[in-house]
Amino acid sequence: MRDFAAIDFETANRELSSVCSVGIVVVRGGEITGEIYRLIHPSPNYYSYWNTRVHGLTREDTEKADVFPKVWEEIAPLIEGLPLVAHNSPFDEGCLKAVFRTYGMDYPDYVFHCTCRASRRMFGKELPDHRLPTVAARCGYDLSCHHHALADAEACARIAMKIL
Repeated sequence: MRDFAAIDFETANRELSSVCSVGIVVVRGGEITGEIYRLIHPSPNYYSYWNTRVHGLTREDTEKADVFPKVWEEIAPLIEGLPLVAHNSPFDEGCLKAVFRTYGMDYPDYVFHCTCRASRRMFGKELPDHRLPTVAARCGYDLSCHHHALADAEACARIAMKIL
């Protein structure tokens, strides 16, 4: 794939609609041409201990952030017409669909591709696991800030450029 947008969400709690940050890396012609990172005021607006432990974000970080529809107004034109790529795409696609439902927005049927599934096909048992940091390292990318949405989206983009 030479044209796509890698996407990663972090959530505030176990609800898929509780997106609290998004990272997107746009790839055109096989080159990274843009990126965007935004904090999002989640819905529902509470943070679980476990989610905060994973990504480090708290209610204070997103209290004054824009709600999802406002953030998506800025993102939608950047990714228009592009397939979306995520590592473990069922999670990120599920988040996107859930937050669209929460706000009563029309979902534009984005096409998703999964670098985790692609890694399983390409690398099989060569890797001890197919987690994002492991696959990123195998593809020559050092993911030192795992669970930051933009860092994860960039790792996903780098993987996709190698194996999709």
